[in-house]
Amino acid sequence: MKTDDVYILKCSEGLIYTGVTNNLSRRFEKYQNGLNKNGFTFKRRPLKLVFHQEFNDINQAISFEKKIKNWRAKEKLALANKNFNMLQILAACRKASHSKYNLESEPVSTALDQTNQ
Repeated sequence: MKTDDVYILKCSEGLIYTGVTNNLSRRFEKYQNGLNKNGFTFKRRPLKLVFHQEFNDINQAISFEKKIKNWRAKEKLALANKNFNMLQILAACRKASHSKYNLESEPVSTALDQTNQ
């Protein structure tokens, strides 16, 4: 069965990139090798795959990608870290005044280790 993945990449300077693909290993390798000189990730390598979710329906994958593209980086990192309580807090408050919820100190689990080796 054909599947599609929604993924989140963390760039070298900390920016977050979200996308969808039908071949995650190929897409990540393309990013890491810098095959698209005009792409967002080209000057932001090396990249780290911090999250991916597999879908059996491309329409569901695209819908999920669109949803999380509108999230702030802290929300995406909470998802990547499977910190669903923090994700709920961040989604509820949506205020910069909650800086006490700093996710930078939390480790990011790497799905790449399981996917692309």
